[in-house]
Amino acid sequence: MDDFFYIIGRIQEVLWSYLILILLIGCSLYFTVRLRFVQFRYFGEMVRQLFSSNKNDSNDAQTGHRNVSSFQAFAISLASRVGTGNLAGVASAIAVGGPGAVFWMWVMALLAAATAFMEATLAQLFKRKGEDSFYGGPAYYMQYGLHSRWLGILFGVGIIITFGIGNQLIQSRTICDAVSVAFGVKSSMIAAVLMALTITVIFGGVRRIGRFSAIIVPFMAVGYLLLSLYIVVVNIQHVPAMLALIVKSAFGLQQAAGGILGAAVMQGVKRGLFSNEAGEGSAPHAAATASITHPVKQGLLQSMGVFVDTLLICTCTAFVILLSGLYDSGEDGSILTGSAMEFHLGGFGRWYLTASVFLFAFSTIIGNYFYGESNMRFITHRRWPIHVFRIVTSVIVFFGGFVTLQQAWSLIDLLMAVIVYLNLTAVLLLARHVYRLLDDYTLQHREGRNPTFHRSQLPEIKDDIECWE
Repeated sequence: MDDFFYIIGRIQEVLWSYLILILLIGCSLYFTVRLRFVQFRYFGEMVRQLFSSNKNDSNDAQTGHRNVSSFQAFAISLASRVGTGNLAGVASAIAVGGPGAVFWMWVMALLAAATAFMEATLAQLFKRKGEDSFYGGPAYYMQYGLHSRWLGILFGVGIIITFGIGNQLIQSRTICDAVSVAFGVKSSMIAAVLMALTITVIFGGVRRIGRFSAIIVPFMAVGYLLLSLYIVVVNIQHVPAMLALIVKSAFGLQQAAGGILGAAVMQGVKRGLFSNEAGEGSAPHAAATASITHPVKQGLLQSMGVFVDTLLICTCTAFVILLSGLYDSGEDGSILTGSAMEFHLGGFGRWYLTASVFLFAFSTIIGNYFYGESNMRFITHRRWPIHVFRIVTSVIVFFGGFVTLQQAWSLIDLLMAVIVYLNLTAVLLLARHVYRLLDDYTLQHREGRNPTFHRSQLPEIKDDIECWE
């Protein structure tokens, strides 16, 4: 088994070093320029859309009944984004790549927001009608946009394995570690409780997942942000030195503190992707469920999701760790983050971090399941495989309490490389549609109208678009 995971580790290292890293950064730069820096130009519109989405677009004229609102779709995607990547992933990036990894996570988030916009807008354009909500994602725009079902199935299988198995193991293992260390509870008992909670939520369907995410995500994110802000304010005199350390380490100017430049860049990009998922092709599944009047609206919200995830929540974790001075202690993952919290807040810090890990990771388990189900529905229209998948997901969550975190990370990195390559290839081939949609949205917005879209506006592909009638 050790030899197997050694081979997996070597393969993913080659893929990330020579293919995925270049593809991610290249696409993010290209989309940012081609979209004329949409993630910055329309930031105010993102905020407005976030707070108006529940009342403006939730009653969709295409279906005549209430579906998943734009905000609920945003919350589902954020539920998956905001997880162990924000707590354990950031800590791992700092532990391996040094403080400089934080800088490259910031850079990647600023650029990757454009990629998130692209894939979410495409998911909306090619979404399909379901029983109680819309559904879609990369597999769907691969089939209906590129007319390549086999590519969609390949991507779908990759998502199911990545999020339905590998990612769930990481979330479950992280929860078990945190709760076990804090309260001395056996991992088997924690895993059993997690399995029961997972079954309760996922067997309720997409709308229950949406309602759950809309409630729990804002609650946990705001609480974590406020506590982290308190720590930063208390240690405000050390913040300038911390920022200087991040910048120096990012460019290899402080080797003792930050390691080599390559490690900082690699860890910043890899863990940044694991956290904000831009370009990975997972968040578009949530984006597709929203009832809105124009595809670009959800694209803007998903771009904002990258900012919330990385520039806010990941940065909070990084600051808490760096201000504690424990970043080079040899600890890793949630254990390092927990030690940093305990340094600042005593026993309460360890307790609060444990509660945060539980909420963050469990919300990600639910979001991950949703992504897997979306692709199961793409591969087969039969209902029994969905029920089987729900049971398998719950069992995987249970077994997550018994695997090692290092093995799970190796598998996830390899699987992420594969689905990133497939998704970005499809996005590049379909990019022209997004450019036209953005131009149309911009024109209507300048005229003071609430932008709307009809599939007749893209006559060359209107037969491939099921919704937007």
